[in-house]
Amino acid sequence: MVSSTIIVGVDGSAPSLAAVEYAARDAARRNAALRIIHVWPPLTMGDREIHQTEHRHHEDIVAEAQRRAWDCAPDIEISTQLIRGDVTDRLGREAMGADEVVIGSRGRGGFAGLILGSVGLALAGHTAAPLVVVRTSPRHTYGELIAGYDGSEEAETALDFAFAEAERREARLKLVYAWQPPPLAGSAAGYAALVQRMFDEQMTFVWQQLAPWAEKFPQVPIEHTGVCGHPVYVLSEESRTADLVIVGSRRRGVIRSAALGSVGYGLLHRAHCPVAIVTDKEDRK
Repeated sequence: MVSSTIIVGVDGSAPSLAAVEYAARDAARRNAALRIIHVWPPLTMGDREIHQTEHRHHEDIVAEAQRRAWDCAPDIEISTQLIRGDVTDRLGREAMGADEVVIGSRGRGGFAGLILGSVGLALAGHTAAPLVVVRTSPRHTYGELIAGYDGSEEAETALDFAFAEAERREARLKLVYAWQPPPLAGSAAGYAALVQRMFDEQMTFVWQQLAPWAEKFPQVPIEHTGVCGHPVYVLSEESRTADLVIVGSRRRGVIRSAALGSVGYGLLHRAHCPVAIVTDKEDRK
């Protein structure tokens, strides 16, 4: 029995078709229904024949996405919607009743050098459901997920999603803690020993905080990694051999990048695999 819904936004671009493939496979793993949504901009000036041609074009986009989804997961329940309106606004509304929203990293209107499009930037950190941003169809399956953790509320938000996703995929979960040393004077006496002691203490605290999730999901293989370095760089490098990287966000921020957070924002531009942005549960109300 289908009890959940995954939404995927499409526009006919290569990244959006990669998002369809990801969403279809995820729906199969979750025993969820897949809803394919294409938002059609409001009517512009033009005669009836132009509008009919335009409508057929948008119908073709939805039909191609549906074919791609069925090729990836022929047994899932699939529905489609062709909606008029603002893309960000309509997808955001639809996310209110979904378990997950999946989009491509760039749409048809994006510049070749841009990794994250305007829709992805607007939605990331502002959807009621977890948002997965997909750049390309993966060439390999590594059987490993990456979750960034630093002890913050945002990081804890992502852990339930990360463990549950690893359990569904029967994959390893690599918990990565990237720590940046405080700006102490490098020439100070005992600087290296002081930084090492601070790092060790912080690592001990972080791993203690993770214990409840490990007990809740005993069947999920876990690896802990602590690194001195910037979280965006560390997680981006880890994502080279991962199927998904997961980070948390808080939706209360007014400024888009503030709500998403610097780590999530940086990962969406630099990660080598799909990125899941998981919003704080209190902010989904």
